[in-house]
Amino acid sequence: MNRRRSNIEIIADMLRVGENGAGKTEIMYTANMSYSQIQKYLGFLLSHGFINKVKLGNPSVSYQVSEKGGELLRNIDSIVEVLEFRNGNNGHGA
Repeated sequence: MNRRRSNIEIIADMLRVGENGAGKTEIMYTANMSYSQIQKYLGFLLSHGFINKVKLGNPSVSYQVSEKGGELLRNIDSIVEVLEFRNGNNGHGA
């Protein structure tokens, strides 16, 4: 199955990567994103307080999921589970 991910799925993937702290490049590759996507979504998550920017040194920066971001990820996972998006099952059978 090769469908495009929704915004919510992309955000959930980013939050999963950032749960233990991750750099921008790691998030980009692990969440399978383009550079323009990482810029857009990182800006959104930072501005809404779902992730925090953590300075590790110069110029090293890491992104860490905030408590609010963890809650968002749990909510997304619950919704996805209920709607069964993960298995590609849209409820109409095969």
